[in-house]
Amino acid sequence: MATVAQTDSTSKENADTIKVGGVIIIRKGGHHDSSSKKTITILNNKDKDRKKNGKVSTNWFIVDLGFANYNENTNYSSVATQSFAPNFTEEDLKLRTGKSVNVNVWLFMQRMSLIKKAVNLKYGLGLELNNYSFDNEQVRFQENPTRIILDPEYKGLKKNKLAADYVTVPLMLNFNLTPGRKNGFGLSAGVSGGYLYSSRQKTKDNDDKDKLHDDFDLRKWKLAYIGELTLGPVRLYGSYAMKSMWEKGLDQTPYAIGLRLSHF
Repeated sequence: MATVAQTDSTSKENADTIKVGGVIIIRKGGHHDSSSKKTITILNNKDKDRKKNGKVSTNWFIVDLGFANYNENTNYSSVATQSFAPNFTEEDLKLRTGKSVNVNVWLFMQRMSLIKKAVNLKYGLGLELNNYSFDNEQVRFQENPTRIILDPEYKGLKKNKLAADYVTVPLMLNFNLTPGRKNGFGLSAGVSGGYLYSSRQKTKDNDDKDKLHDDFDLRKWKLAYIGELTLGPVRLYGSYAMKSMWEKGLDQTPYAIGLRLSHF
C-alpha cells in the first residue's frame, strides 16, 4: 500500500491518494478542509489493461473480393455425365476467368489468443457469393429433372452465369509472426462449412434479364480447406472445396482466391 497526500492549489482542496495493487482510491476534502463536501473516487487500472490485452478481439463486416473457378475432373464419356449434360465436352463448361467472381461478406470474425497472441484461433460467420460465368453462352439449365443443355437460342447472350451462395462458418489456426504490430506478417489455415441457401442461373440479352432459381443438384453442404496470408497491410485469402460442387453428373471442385479487406 502506498499513500500520497496531494494539494490542489487552485481549489485549495486536499486530496488523499491510496493505491492498493491496481486499485487507486482518491479522497477529496480532508480533515483540515473547510469544505463540507467529500468525494471518493475509485479507479481500477486493470480494467484498461484487461481491455487492451484481452484474449479475444473482434473484426466486424469483413469483405473479400476475388475470383471463382473450379477444378475440372469430369469424365464426359460416362453414362451419368451424358445423362446430366448430354453432348457436353470439357470445353463447353469452361469459365470466363475475369468475369467469374467470388465476393464474401463476413458479419464478424474473432481472434482468440492461445499462446501470447502469436498463436490464435480465428472463427466467424458470413456469406459466400460465387458467380460462375460460362464462356459458352449457350449453356442452359433445366428443371424437373435437372439437366444442362446447349440451347442455340442462347447464342449471343451478353451474360450467362451460375450463382451459388452459402452461409459459411470458417475456423482457422492463426500464426501471428509479429505480435504487437498493427500491420505485421502471419498466416492462417483451417476449414469452413457452408450451407447452400440460394442458387440460380442468370442470363442477360440486351436489356432483358432472366433468373431461374433452383438447386440444380448442387450439394447443399460445402466443406472446404481455407487459408489466409497477411503481408503487412495486404491480406490474401483462398479456399478449396473438399468435394465436387455437384451431387451427380459433373465432377467440378470449386476454389476461390482474392483480397481480404480486414483489420486482422
